[in-house]
Amino acid sequence: MEVTNQSTIIGFVLLGLSDHPTLEKMFFVLILLMYLVILLGNGVLILVTIVDSRLHTPMYFFLGNLSFLDICYTSSSIPLVLDGFLTPRKTISFSGCTVQMFLSFAMGATECVLLGMMAFDRYVAICNPLRYPVIMSKAAYVPMAASSWAAGGANALVQISLAIKLPFCGDNIINHFTCEILAVLKLACADISINVISMELGNVIFLGIPVLFIFVSYIFILTTILRIPSTEGRRKAFSTCSAHLTVVIIFYGTILFMYTKPKSKDPQGADKQDLSDKLISLFYGVLTPMLNPIIYSLRNKDVKVAMKNLVSQKCLV
Repeated sequence: MEVTNQSTIIGFVLLGLSDHPTLEKMFFVLILLMYLVILLGNGVLILVTIVDSRLHTPMYFFLGNLSFLDICYTSSSIPLVLDGFLTPRKTISFSGCTVQMFLSFAMGATECVLLGMMAFDRYVAICNPLRYPVIMSKAAYVPMAASSWAAGGANALVQISLAIKLPFCGDNIINHFTCEILAVLKLACADISINVISMELGNVIFLGIPVLFIFVSYIFILTTILRIPSTEGRRKAFSTCSAHLTVVIIFYGTILFMYTKPKSKDPQGADKQDLSDKLISLFYGVLTPMLNPIIYSLRNKDVKVAMKNLVSQKCLV
């Protein structure tokens, strides 16, 4: 164990799947393929929203931010996970662990706020279409996206600042693939109640409030759509927000599944429970970022046209 004056840990050991070596190579290939899909899919979405002038609208600006965020979020942890699959008992410095925790916290909180901003955009587009160009002007939607990033960064700064002040003088083994904040806090040899309260408050602000805001927005959206007399009109109106709604359901549905999944009370099943929790956390980190570009490209006619135009231009060059 790496220590300084026998009191402060300067590095951690990430267990990952070291207890299950037969699974490591299989999961390395699987996670690598999913990561490449994330980079390719989100990269293409960012490119088409920049290149195609028809996509220079608030909705696609937010979508480009979401794709960039997904790339940043996965890149903050997946390379470390992949390296851990190939390296028995992967070690990481205290500073490296801090940076990884900060980026994961910041990206996660930013995505929650950004999805709320996108819900507001859909609310204005459907419930106040005539005022949409005024309400969602560039002077409005650019600061909205910037505030999402700033809020996520501020939350991460608070949580990580509290975490790094704790003394770590005991075990330095993290039973996870990455520096997951709760796994790290378990190693602190001090009272972590302030950290827990701070994270719970952060969950209310960055999970609870956006979920409530999205829920209320979609109540108004659905009410407005149901008032449209024609079936075709209702279908077209709903199609403009169906992709966002699908992403929201997957994103928050996975979170709810992770945190409401019953824990094993059988001590003999603790190892299986730990393995299950780690794998669920791992796939949560890659599943949503991988599905986002697929959902938006398959369910959005404008994005599909922009992609076809981009491909045809590349073929002609």
